[in-house]
Amino acid sequence: MERIQKLILLSVILTALLPGFGFCYSVIKGPTNATVLAGSEARFNCTVSLGWVILIWLSNGNPVLTVINSQGAVETSDRFTSQNYTSSDTFTSELIIRNTQLSDSGKIECSTQKPNESSFAFLSVQVNGSLFIKNSTLTVTENKTVEIVCEALGWAPAPDITWMTNDSFIDKSRYVTQQSQGSNGLHNALSILTLTPTDTEVLTCLADIEALPNPQIATITVIFCNSTIENDYSEDSGSTWVIVLAVVLSLVGIILLIVIIVVVVRCCCLKKKGGTYQTEVRKVSGAKKNDGDPENRQRHGSENQGYLPEERWNTAQIPRVTSLPPMSSKFTVPAADLHTSSAPKVQHQRPTDYPISPKKIRNVTLV
Repeated sequence: MERIQKLILLSVILTALLPGFGFCYSVIKGPTNATVLAGSEARFNCTVSLGWVILIWLSNGNPVLTVINSQGAVETSDRFTSQNYTSSDTFTSELIIRNTQLSDSGKIECSTQKPNESSFAFLSVQVNGSLFIKNSTLTVTENKTVEIVCEALGWAPAPDITWMTNDSFIDKSRYVTQQSQGSNGLHNALSILTLTPTDTEVLTCLADIEALPNPQIATITVIFCNSTIENDYSEDSGSTWVIVLAVVLSLVGIILLIVIIVVVVRCCCLKKKGGTYQTEVRKVSGAKKNDGDPENRQRHGSENQGYLPEERWNTAQIPRVTSLPPMSSKFTVPAADLHTSSAPKVQHQRPTDYPISPKKIRNVTLV
């Protein structure tokens, strides 16, 4: 009996001492759900009462960060860090997940290592993929129905796609959206809009997920062409092309004509120059040949360097017989005077000379 009393007393003492050892603290406020884009930060807060000893953060059941009251945070990865805030009666630990990845999505838990003293939330990491329409502009004629395709690739989760025209939403019955599973847990979506334009308009495809602050958009301008206007434009375009073609052909013809004239003139000049040269060569050759031919020389004539006038040749070479002066009663001229008379006296008196030989030879030069 006495032994039982001792045990009860010990239990009371231990119960009184337990708050001093930190066994009476609890989680006051746990983390809340978060949705973030891949590559950004995610933050979770866990608030406990004073007297806590240890606090552990878990991601999908795996411990990623431990906070000890006496030592502070014990970090095991650069991607998981914490900041601590202490007030008069509470302690708050903030878990920071840097460069979030798609695999981080799941349960985030704050535990004090006491039964039923933990709190958890869920993290959703989403991926913003690409969105595009193949053509930026599209020309449509009257009463023609067209299909415009908007494609979203590499999203997580699959985006919600809507259409707008001139800042007004298009009814969902006018387009069909298909979703498919891609690689690495990503999703693709394809939306096809069918319409019959009656005027030029701007169409916008919007893709939205929860983590995006604003939807991602892709636009296309649909240009409406009236058939009458189009025919007039075609006729004008055809006339313009005919005019342009005529001008081009005229210019080409003029250029070809100029080139032909230049070539002909050049050839004529070269031919004339070559003919003149050949003619001069023939003249020189003919002159040399004629100089060597005695008959040609006599026929055509050339200068006779050995020709002496007949009068001088007879005076110098042939003995002359001077006529006797008339007889005079007063005196006579001796016969010796015939041989002693000088040439100058004969020249001044211009006597009549008779050559010994009656044959005369005279060369005539014809030019």
